[in-house]
Amino acid sequence: MSHLVDDYRARATAHDEMLGSHPDHRRAWTRILTRPFGSDPAALDAVAEEVVDLLQDQSVTYGEPDSTETWNLDPVPVLVDDDGWQPLESGLAQRAQLLDLVLDDLYGERRLLTSGTIPPEVVLAHPGYSRHAHSLPQHGEHRLFHLAVDVARNADRTWTVLMDRTGTPVGAGYAMADRRVVSEVLSGVYRRSRVRRVGPYFQALLRSLQEAAPPGAGDEPHIAVLTPGPEHPTYFDQAYLAGMLGLQLVHGSDLRVEDGRLTMRSLGREEPVDVLLRHVPAGDVDPLEIRSTAGTGTPGLLHALRSGSVAVVNPIGSGVLESPALRAHLPRAARYLGLGDLELPSAVTYWCGDRSMCNHVIANLHRLVVRPVAGPEGAVRGWELTVTQRAALAARISERPGWWVGEEPVDASTTPTVDSGTLHPRPTSLRLFAAVDGPDYQVMSGAVGISSDDDAATPLGGTLAGRAKDVWVITHRSQPVTASGATGRDVLPGRFPDTAVSPRAAEDLFWLGRYTERAEGMVRMLSVATDRWDDFRSRPDDETDETESSDDGVEGDGSEGPAAADGTATGSDTTTGSDTTTGSDSADEPADDSTVGGSGRQALDVLVRALGLAPDDPAFGALVTDRSLAGSVAWCVARMQRDARGVRDNLPPEVLTVMASLDRVIGRERRRRATDELTGVQSTLSRLLESLMALHGVFTESLVRDIGWRLLDVGRRLERAQGVVGALEPLSTRRDAGTEELVLESVLTAHDSVITFRRRYPTGGLGAALELLLLDESNPRSLAFQVATLTQHLEHLPALARTTGQRDELLGQVRELLDELRTERADEVRDDGTRTHLAEILTSISWRLRELTGEITAVHFRRTPAARWTEGRWEM
Repeated sequence: MSHLVDDYRARATAHDEMLGSHPDHRRAWTRILTRPFGSDPAALDAVAEEVVDLLQDQSVTYGEPDSTETWNLDPVPVLVDDDGWQPLESGLAQRAQLLDLVLDDLYGERRLLTSGTIPPEVVLAHPGYSRHAHSLPQHGEHRLFHLAVDVARNADRTWTVLMDRTGTPVGAGYAMADRRVVSEVLSGVYRRSRVRRVGPYFQALLRSLQEAAPPGAGDEPHIAVLTPGPEHPTYFDQAYLAGMLGLQLVHGSDLRVEDGRLTMRSLGREEPVDVLLRHVPAGDVDPLEIRSTAGTGTPGLLHALRSGSVAVVNPIGSGVLESPALRAHLPRAARYLGLGDLELPSAVTYWCGDRSMCNHVIANLHRLVVRPVAGPEGAVRGWELTVTQRAALAARISERPGWWVGEEPVDASTTPTVDSGTLHPRPTSLRLFAAVDGPDYQVMSGAVGISSDDDAATPLGGTLAGRAKDVWVITHRSQPVTASGATGRDVLPGRFPDTAVSPRAAEDLFWLGRYTERAEGMVRMLSVATDRWDDFRSRPDDETDETESSDDGVEGDGSEGPAAADGTATGSDTTTGSDTTTGSDSADEPADDSTVGGSGRQALDVLVRALGLAPDDPAFGALVTDRSLAGSVAWCVARMQRDARGVRDNLPPEVLTVMASLDRVIGRERRRRATDELTGVQSTLSRLLESLMALHGVFTESLVRDIGWRLLDVGRRLERAQGVVGALEPLSTRRDAGTEELVLESVLTAHDSVITFRRRYPTGGLGAALELLLLDESNPRSLAFQVATLTQHLEHLPALARTTGQRDELLGQVRELLDELRTERADEVRDDGTRTHLAEILTSISWRLRELTGEITAVHFRRTPAARWTEGRWEM
């Protein structure tokens, strides 16, 4: 069988990075493709699937949260040798220096404009230009802090710039994530190859952020990453970068300005912020001075900037450097500023604001790339347009010529890319990164490669959509082992205290705990209900005349550690269900004439109704897989993921890994049920419970006991408290002894307490069950345990909005109601079968727990509404 490399063929017109490389470098390509894959297409697909799994485990996302678009990473990296990398590294450093000088001049002396080197319209008419930036102080030697540049290698083997990203450069976090995934799936060849590390870039970035701090910030300035929020398409990149650098991730609503000082709102005292690494567009940072409808800004931020108390990088107004029209004039600007010819030139660009260039563009629409200088409308390949479309485009250009540019297309080089078990040549561009490092710029020794799914597509730059590729710079020198983030005291950022949790993050952590506990409660109740269904409804009547055994009664003696492979808690023994008599407090009542099967059906109806399903045809599968069904497992997991994304910088990576596992299990069950609706969901529920118990283990063992952890656990405990009260409410109505026995056993099983119950209370009974599930503070599943834990946590939570009196009174009333509960009175029954004492206690506790949720929100999570300019006025 021929090797995959032998079957690989390049396109006729484009340079291929593997086949067109130097023989020594081509051997490196062959080695990397031979050792992992050999001649087996299945091995290629297996590695590609492993990449997908790792990306899901790390929650590497791209695009809108609810879209189908994901980060698509190819397992085959792009290889560049030292000799091939040096022109890119040198050229990018020169380009960064040029753009820094241009930016400094545009907001300073404006010599480039007054001399005619750059037409004023190119700058002043661009939305990235900000008049506010003229009054802002500059901290440090450079105005442009970092940038990203999209490049492609043309058919003549020269590198060409497609796009500059200087406003909010995106992609460095993806570059590190790609490296970690690909180096894991290709670990053998990665260790044997001398690949230059990307870690030094991030260390330089962090070091430079510290140096950008204002003079009064001290030796350990507080640095934060400003994000538009989890709904942003590249939120992963922002959160991953913040976590890697050990920086606080903040939203505009997390910040406030008072007396010219920027601070972060928190549940403790407000903390000063000295440096903001900005990922919010400049036009959205301050709704007080810039009219924005985004709602992501901080009123007064520009005032704080003018006062010199905070530094924002990249600075306000740096987005003007992204103008395609500016690229047409950069060669002249470089010579004017004394930098000579550009080592890394842009694609030949014609600005339509120049009449002769405009005529050239209109006459050559059929072969040029045409793009507006700004705005959401993307570039178009003129040769892909119809005659009518080209005529319409020409009319638009003539109407507003200064808003358009034409570019010579770049016939980008191709790289081997995995597709259906084979290697295909795909046009590939690279996104390069550079950041200030002292007097110079540090260039990342790597990049994000983007390959097109279309063999003949001309890359346009400016986007990360497509098939991502890791970029390995192969060197002959040995590489030191370095960490990816901050290492050494000289690059540690100023640490925010443990109380520095914003109200927004606090609320996300609280609801993350609640939805996690809600998902577990639903899984446990479904496990019991589906087992009872198999016992009493899915078999013929003659098979249920005798007592059936049920193997759902498992618990871990209070342990909340990881679950065993079969879904039972570690250290637990599996016991049968209805083959053991649990007893009844009403033993003197006459025996009901119902058979065990009839009692089982009645008990099943109680459980099914408690789940909100129709007893005759319960949709158990929908409660597992339907994301649109409120309260389903899939619905809870989706909200867990949403809240975890919002506080990603506060969580260990294992949290996201477990959530990805939950999502995969639900996805497999959803696909299975599409073709097989008859098979039960028990095995899926076991795997879900195993993952949820693992998640609880991470929460318990891997989170520092700070304010954030307490908030998460408050959510868990409050949800568990409501869950146990809700589960006991069906017992407020007395039923026949057989039905009651099975319902009681089901509730104990669903709350992981049936073994302790049988061991501690051999004669059973409702009173004993209430003692265990409501009053026993040694049982981590009991209401009393939740109340005691909540009391301890809430004592340590600082109030944000108002006093805690009402909050503490509600919790105190729940404690008093538990003290009033008399288990010996639990079986007092009215004529209608209602257990009055039990029903009153449970009802009173239930509404107080609901009120407690609202009070905790009001005391700890109050947010300042975002200011928006709407219909000529400010709205809060």
